[in-house]
Amino acid sequence: MLLVNYSVKMLYSIFGFCTCQCFVSGILQEWNAPKPMHPSLLNEALRWTATDGQKKDLWSPLPYQGWKPCLTPSVSHKLPLEPSGYIQVFLDGGLNQQRMGICDAIAVAKILNATLVIPHLEVNPVWKDSSSFEEIFDVDHFINSLKDEVSIIKVLPKEFSWSTREYYGTGIRATRIKTAPLHASANWYLENVSPILQSYGIVAIAPFSHRLAFDDLPVDLQRLRCKVNFQALVFRSHIISLGETLVKRLRSPVRVHSSKSIHQVVGDTNQAEKYAVLHLRFDKDMAAHSACDFGGGRAEQLALAKYRQVIWQGRVLNSQLTDEELRNTGRCPLTPEEIGLLLVALGFDNRTRLYLASHKVYGGEARISSLRKLFPLMEDKRSLASEDELANVEGKASVLAALDYYISMHSDIFISASPGNMHNALVAHRSYENLKTIRPNMALLGRTFANKSMEWPEFQQVVQAGHKGRYGQIRLRKATQSIYTYPAPDCMCQG
Repeated sequence: MLLVNYSVKMLYSIFGFCTCQCFVSGILQEWNAPKPMHPSLLNEALRWTATDGQKKDLWSPLPYQGWKPCLTPSVSHKLPLEPSGYIQVFLDGGLNQQRMGICDAIAVAKILNATLVIPHLEVNPVWKDSSSFEEIFDVDHFINSLKDEVSIIKVLPKEFSWSTREYYGTGIRATRIKTAPLHASANWYLENVSPILQSYGIVAIAPFSHRLAFDDLPVDLQRLRCKVNFQALVFRSHIISLGETLVKRLRSPVRVHSSKSIHQVVGDTNQAEKYAVLHLRFDKDMAAHSACDFGGGRAEQLALAKYRQVIWQGRVLNSQLTDEELRNTGRCPLTPEEIGLLLVALGFDNRTRLYLASHKVYGGEARISSLRKLFPLMEDKRSLASEDELANVEGKASVLAALDYYISMHSDIFISASPGNMHNALVAHRSYENLKTIRPNMALLGRTFANKSMEWPEFQQVVQAGHKGRYGQIRLRKATQSIYTYPAPDCMCQG
């Protein structure tokens, strides 16, 4: 391990940063085109079709579960005439991590009786999107929705114009909080941030991801976080407009290919009017960080191991476990082939309209070919929209993620192949709206796929039995769990 670390450092010192970046990119090309990991199951799944009764059960909406949205404050509050000062936050991560940070920022501003400056979205090194808050969300709707709760401004007054990201990046500043602990309590902010606001009239908190606790907070503060998440954060009109267009095409029984104007009949009216969304995150970072074996052979294993070493310098706990241990505990993301087999086992078939919400799949088209064979009607943004329609969003990962989020929220069924921020955000939002959402039983699936002798009838029975009660049924948040995954009971009422 020491020798590998030394070699990596030598690459930096001898060849420079650019060369090392090229080295990392080159590593990821050293994989063999993966063959199906479960060929017997795949062959059976390709021949299986759902009965009308199975389709009816699968696509039927969730019944009312006795819970409804509940965001009205228990006590009416008036905004104070004199806020204590201004708060800035700089948010890391992808769109959905930033979304949670925005909700927390509003709550912290409420705790401190401060005015919040529209949050600054940092450029993520993976997604590389420089889109601002105003380019993704309807900022006027955001401010107006919360005007009775928190004071929000777009730009700082002139006397504070010096307080910028660049200012805080060039030295130690008295007005910057760098030490906010993960899941800090409301009292922590009152004791540590409020004095700075009183002294300087402004404070910048960075980093700010996951910096507010989920427990021991007033119910109205929890409801405020949900109000931000589910009501105040609305996408810009051009994102919604494109989303509506793509949803309409997904629901149409006659597909009109937008770029070539080719009419294609895709099935009977009832089936074509419904669609499911599959969120598939299987990019190089997730594949490498999981330390699992994905069937790409020794070349792929070495490439991902080297990538782990370069990016995380060996600080990946999963790499200390065997592939069997990882799969038995549900720590391996499902491959496109495995998520396809899961979907078929649950009742989806080759007539299903499936929308693929994904960024980049590690292994490219070769990795996704089995999924495409199982679901020949599978679509994504680029197959549904023309180049002209995508012109305003192409190359903007956060905006494209917003488009996927919109389409996912309007689907009949949503399923995610692996846990993560988008999975959590949509599970929460769809739970709040009582929409059918399948949560894969990762530990069960890991053990099941490890059994290479299992035949299709047994596989289907095990999968169906293991997913009863995992179609969007309300789960109450437990201590330390995120309100952004489990909105009940904090933001929902019975009745």
